[in-house]
Amino acid sequence: MGNAAPRVDDRGVDQQKSSANDLSKQGAIMETGRRRFLKQAGATTLAAATATTVHAAAATRIRVGVIGPGGMGMNHVRNLAKRDDVQIVAICDVDRNRLEAAAAHVESETSKRPTTTGDLRKLLDDSSIEAVFIATPDHWHAPAAILALDAGKHVYVEKPCCHNVREGRLMADAVKRSGKVLQVGTQSRSTACVADGINRVLNGDIGDVLVAKAWNSQRRGTIGHSEPTDPPAHLDFDAWTGPAPKVPYRKNLLPGVWRWWHAFGCGDIGNDGVHDIDVALWGLGVSTHPDRVACFGGKYFFDDDQQFPDTQYAQFEYSPDGSVGERKQLIFEQRIWTRYTQDGYENGAAFYGTKGMLIMGHTVGWRLYGERNKLIAERTGQADLVAHHTNFFDSIRGTAKPNASIDVGHRAATIVHLANIAARTGRVLNFDPTTERITGDAQADQMLHREYRDHWGTPRV
Repeated sequence: MGNAAPRVDDRGVDQQKSSANDLSKQGAIMETGRRRFLKQAGATTLAAATATTVHAAAATRIRVGVIGPGGMGMNHVRNLAKRDDVQIVAICDVDRNRLEAAAAHVESETSKRPTTTGDLRKLLDDSSIEAVFIATPDHWHAPAAILALDAGKHVYVEKPCCHNVREGRLMADAVKRSGKVLQVGTQSRSTACVADGINRVLNGDIGDVLVAKAWNSQRRGTIGHSEPTDPPAHLDFDAWTGPAPKVPYRKNLLPGVWRWWHAFGCGDIGNDGVHDIDVALWGLGVSTHPDRVACFGGKYFFDDDQQFPDTQYAQFEYSPDGSVGERKQLIFEQRIWTRYTQDGYENGAAFYGTKGMLIMGHTVGWRLYGERNKLIAERTGQADLVAHHTNFFDSIRGTAKPNASIDVGHRAATIVHLANIAARTGRVLNFDPTTERITGDAQADQMLHREYRDHWGTPRV
């Protein structure tokens, strides 16, 4: 279920550091007169310790299945295959070429070939699999995650966690009833540099933060125009479509280009933008949804088959009781036809406080300013996917909690969906954070969920 897109930013993948490498730096610091004895004794001890560690790691390995080893999915495969505490035992994809490539990579790295299938039900039927990684197109995120949770699997699911608001709520319900761990793939939540900056914001280093802004400005390519045609022989397109309404195959639908089609993706706001939105929500310190939404946007640049805006400006207001000091605002800007940075960063988030501001560039770092733009602190750092994986596995083992839980992922995804609905309707939306319904606008409220075809993957609850 391929997940690659033209020029998609996988957010700092393969820039991680393995703690295992630190072991190789531990040389034997020995006194000269005892060098030989200690070297021999140390070698024996190290061999015994290594054997014990390897044996323990093998005994406690978490058995994993990967669903959708496309672009980001293959990044997961590459990193997971390097871990001693994880074993990839199964891979699922409806594209036979990608399925074979992923299985071959795992075999080359581990000398063990995982089982392969084009039907995720077969993977979920394997009771020995403890956790699954879901890196499918957006329209499969929630259906696959709910099926996996109900099958007793822990779930790591790519962002946005759901294709629509209703699916996000169904996922949260599934997590609750299953008692399993779910981690959303917004890896900034596990990145030390980002956490440091956000902690400074939340600790009051820039005063009370009343406004946060996220932006996504980069140059995408056109997807052109196309007509329906037969799918390639290596692709099971019907299985790829899944519970979404059946449509004919087009050359500018796969791979990855599904992001720009309403039935399958959420636009670039749900692709790259959701990373920055999630960070902005984190620093804004909100734990609920907004209650008012407005968004101007459309296709200002690309003349092609894209159905989502290439230009968006959205505003969200949080006013729990409407009193001064309690109201907050989130802003999102998107221009996917530009070649310049904003506030020094191509994609980022800014936090405006009563005593300063913090500007953060995704996978780059941040700068904290006091009054009159005085630079007080700064830090650089890239997104840490391996740390996000580790947090997921630690949560499964009960030694941590997921940094990007379903509640976190659902809030960020809801921003994406509300912005897209407001842009499509051209109206200000009043949203009830408790019921998760749009009030006073029946047409917009209908867009909080989707139509499914009769399919085994359709969420039934």
